[in-house]
Amino acid sequence: MANDATPPVQERRGPAEPLPASEAPFDAIGLARYLLRSVRSGALATIDATDGTPFASLVTIATDVDGTPLMLMSRLSAHTRNLDKDPRASLLFSVGGKGDPLAHPRLTVTGRATRTDEKRVRERFLARHPKAKLYADFPDFGFFALTPAAGHLNGGFAKAATLTPQELLLDMAGAEAIVAGERGAVEHMNADHADALALYAAGAGEPGTGWRLTGLDPEGLDLMAGERTARVPYPEPVRDMGALRKTLVAMAAAARAAGAEAPLPHPET
Repeated sequence: MANDATPPVQERRGPAEPLPASEAPFDAIGLARYLLRSVRSGALATIDATDGTPFASLVTIATDVDGTPLMLMSRLSAHTRNLDKDPRASLLFSVGGKGDPLAHPRLTVTGRATRTDEKRVRERFLARHPKAKLYADFPDFGFFALTPAAGHLNGGFAKAATLTPQELLLDMAGAEAIVAGERGAVEHMNADHADALALYAAGAGEPGTGWRLTGLDPEGLDLMAGERTARVPYPEPVRDMGALRKTLVAMAAAARAAGAEAPLPHPET
């Protein structure tokens, strides 16, 4: 007897596509923001001003308070000339590490890179790259900010997600006091609370001494010790200097309760 059963149709699958960050089965937004805040150099891709060829180069990176990537570049560089003609660009953030390079998380941010004379940008960049003070004021150097259009995160094997600008950057509405008071708080913490900064870094998995605060924002602290970096998130976001002070005191107290000793921080308001 003939078998009239029709064999199942094999579904043709297309190439796998990353999920939106809001649907990813891991904290894609948190990981992307961690990479933005932790990586101090990356690959900048621009469009060649003469023939449109993709052009990749190495640049140093910092972030503005909301997470916008910042760069300091010479107008003599090819990538600067490219951006002056076409501001479209992308930045690759990768922490690297031992073993297979593709097993470590990385983030590509696409957008438009434009010049900025914002004083805060200069302060935040030089806090992250103090050696750049030697040439930052040369007449041919200038600061650029990359306004994100999208993000593409690869968090390791089977971890990929796309991000919107709103997911990459912080919403700064209501946090104006944090922006205004940041530099004073950073200077005070570095001058008077180096021990507390070491506790915060250790709590983020980066033990050792010599840590200094380079910047802060509504979600966390950015620390450096030599070439090492540490991103220290708060237990909850803060929107004003009073909440920041209480949070830092509580974080230091929690670290002391865990067995370490350090004076309680008191960032100036």
